Amino acid sequence: MDKKKGHILIVDDDEDILIAGRLLVKRHFERVTTCNDPQALPNLIEQHQYDAILLDMNFGPGESTGKQGFFWLQRMLEINPELVVIMLTAHGGVNVAVKAMKLGATDFVAKPWDNEKMIATLSTAVQLGQSRQETLRLRQANQILTQSTSTDLDTQLLGQSEAMHQVKELVSKSAPTDANVLILGENGTGKELIARRLHQQSLRHNKIFMPVDLGAISESLFESELFGHKKGAFTGANEDRVGRFQAADGGTIFLDEIGNLPLFLQAKLLTVLEQRKVIPLGSNTAVEFDVRVIAATNLDISRLKDDRHFRQDLLFRLNTVEVTLPPLRQRTQDILPIATFYIDRYCRKYGKPIKTISPSASIAMEQYQWPGNVRALRHAIERAVILSDGDTLTEVDFQLSSEISHLPSNDIYHGAQPLQYEADKSASLTKNEQDLNLERLEKQTIVEALKRHRYNISHTAKALGLTRAALYRRMEKHGV
Repeated sequence: MDKKKGHILIVDDDEDILIAGRLLVKRHFERVTTCNDPQALPNLIEQHQYDAILLDMNFGPGESTGKQGFFWLQRMLEINPELVVIMLTAHGGVNVAVKAMKLGATDFVAKPWDNEKMIATLSTAVQLGQSRQETLRLRQANQILTQSTSTDLDTQLLGQSEAMHQVKELVSKSAPTDANVLILGENGTGKELIARRLHQQSLRHNKIFMPVDLGAISESLFESELFGHKKGAFTGANEDRVGRFQAADGGTIFLDEIGNLPLFLQAKLLTVLEQRKVIPLGSNTAVEFDVRVIAATNLDISRLKDDRHFRQDLLFRLNTVEVTLPPLRQRTQDILPIATFYIDRYCRKYGKPIKTISPSASIAMEQYQWPGNVRALRHAIERAVILSDGDTLTEVDFQLSSEISHLPSNDIYHGAQPLQYEADKSASLTKNEQDLNLERLEKQTIVEALKRHRYNISHTAKALGLTRAALYRRMEKHGV
């Protein structure tokens, strides 16, 4: 007979009971520990992990009130409220056992016990104990994950410009509330960072932060991913799956690239946000959820207010508070402080001496338009730190493109919408059919795809058959 996993502790002052209990239990479970002195319980509980504990109600001759059992039950649960405790009581002590269960005991077994009933009770108790331990482990892991993904937010939200000061003030005022927030800004301006900051400063900071990239979810999987599904709901649904809204219950859900949703999916999302309920695919039962909704998009606000592209009732639902992140080219005074911060970080990360920026490179960096914003600046800094040989970083180390850096800002962007380059500059980036150099062809293809999809990273990556992360790596590689 295979023994079940589990560690059982038996506590009784009667040695005959301890011997009988050990002989029975060790045939069914992997580990059994006995204890004849309840005074040792605090140390045992703090030093070992038990899946179930059998605790006698009375200790010492003549004791029959159960007060000692009540005392040690409460003492153990004060140390560890997740403990699963089964009370051992003599025949006729059912009322005492019921009182013990009201105090936190899981079950009771009458002495002398029936072996089959004892093992059945222990099996159920062990399953409960292991389930509680797993739940506790997941809760602790989630707390660690939440803390690790929310650290250093104050230092990473860099910039002392007036524009960034206004953003920080707006975030600090809205964060403690449960108001829905819509974050607007170009790619690379730090929309997810703002969302995490809002969560970290909210009353939900100790709950989960659930980011969802709507641009990376296909239309066919939208409902399954966000609302969940039941086993057999569609081909390939081999088990029940909890949707993102349920998984984020009690915390914050961040809907990134909300502007990419087609109108018919916007309608489904609006219904869920209004009712605060989801119906998993294949189910007829609505499941309530409690989340704070933060959404973000790189679309210009004028496009969002065009009901041909975005439902106005959904926009009204999402932007109780609206935060607009300025592009880096509109806060040039922040460029060098941000660059200095990341130079220090990456020099320490890669074991390099601290490097400085040459005066000419400083001027070039402030004149550069930074179409990828802070993300592009950070990648340029990391690459320069890794590849440079000297202690001073020059324009060559940053690989700034003079073709783009000297264009007026309004020739590149209008709001958050990139415009076409002038005809001669556009032609210089198109493929030369005689050029078979793979590196140049890859760069030209990426540039053309970005222009065609108006610099929407998710759409560009999908068109190229890449993930967003892979596209960012290639853009960094080619200095795009």
